Amino acid sequence: MRKLGLIGGMSWVSTGSYLEHINRLVQRRSPPRTTAPLLIESIDFSNLHELRDGADWDEVAEVLIASARRLEDAGAESLIICANSMHKIFDRIVAEVNVPVLHVADCIGTRMEREGILDAALIGRRDVMTESFFRQRLVAHGVDLRAPDMDNVEVIDRIIHDELMIGKASRQAERSLKTIITQIEQAGAKAVVLACTELELVVDVDANVLPIFDSTRIHCEAAVDWMLGGN
Repeated sequence: MRKLGLIGGMSWVSTGSYLEHINRLVQRRSPPRTTAPLLIESIDFSNLHELRDGADWDEVAEVLIASARRLEDAGAESLIICANSMHKIFDRIVAEVNVPVLHVADCIGTRMEREGILDAALIGRRDVMTESFFRQRLVAHGVDLRAPDMDNVEVIDRIIHDELMIGKASRQAERSLKTIITQIEQAGAKAVVLACTELELVVDVDANVLPIFDSTRIHCEAAVDWMLGGN
């Protein structure tokens, strides 16, 4: 298998989920007791989070570029960023390393296009739902994304920020997400893109009123395909 580098720590919950999903996928497709060859750099998100919320994206980019370079120098043959929001600086990271970096939205878009589900709603952090850096990558694959409901944007962003990113998952958060996804289904959407790793703590990806395209699972599946010899 080829060695994969993970830029993580944003949050530790997300990084843990990536580690588990990748190893479970590798185990299914390899001899027993096979372990995924991974290099993980867990960034201290407390400092990075303050920069991000203060819109100091140049400094955020410097931190992630330095992480990407260290992983490449340590032997990573490809990289993934274990945070949807941080794909805002994806192109800047790609420009500074000599190994491929798998964009999560491209992985999702390819899957949705293949399955013929092109009418969807996107949920995640506020910037993922409302800014162009993530939405445009999905639209480029022919996905028609519904405009976000700004009331729901604030509810979802608060749940992610205040609870999920520190490992908490309340029943109220579960109820809120269930209500929002039901509203999306009633509005006529054919699928939901779950573009925040931590949301799997409060959303049943496998049993919901709509098909759920979970960014973490899809990103990890693409990464494992690459590790096992895919393009």
